[in-house]
Amino acid sequence: MLLHEKLATWHLLLASQSPRRRELMSGCGIPYELAPRYACEECYPSSLPAEEVPAYLARLKSEAYPTSLAPRDLLLTADTVVILDGAVLGKPADRNEARQMLGRLSGARHTVITGVTLRSATTSHTFSARSDVWFRTLTEEEIDYYIDHFHPYDKAGSYGIQEWIGYAAIERIDGSFYNVMGLPIQRVYIELEKFINAHE
Repeated sequence: MLLHEKLATWHLLLASQSPRRRELMSGCGIPYELAPRYACEECYPSSLPAEEVPAYLARLKSEAYPTSLAPRDLLLTADTVVILDGAVLGKPADRNEARQMLGRLSGARHTVITGVTLRSATTSHTFSARSDVWFRTLTEEEIDYYIDHFHPYDKAGSYGIQEWIGYAAIERIDGSFYNVMGLPIQRVYIELEKFINAHE
């Protein structure tokens, strides 16, 4: 039995406002309903290693969900971070910060990690996926072009791999391309199947 058939008796809730995560879930044929928007302050301890931040935030988002889960509800939360030289690069606050971030990524390797939490009424499981990304050296004109014509402000590290910069600037990736988009969908597929099988 395929995963989408197994999910027919479940109510999978995707707690994310990211259009990219919705696109990846739909493209993989995973039936889901978008969870209502709710508040979650995405803070983490300053002492937490950067590699552990995504899993921590995915759990935090899951625990912040304001509604109790029914027996066949399954909540999926996720968080993606960009890490450069051991530091987390979040979403840029303004144009200047976006320019600074892209300037730091230029000509360097960085790491993208997505943490995902699956939670039912009785069980919770969190996992992470890592991808290393190499950028060629960008000119200031290229950085300005990207910021002016695309959407860096809602993305960790100030870029989206599915946009112009992904085509023109990324030399190679070690790991899942879709993880860099915001959801390691192949890993999600496998982990969802394991999670459901454990409940049957």
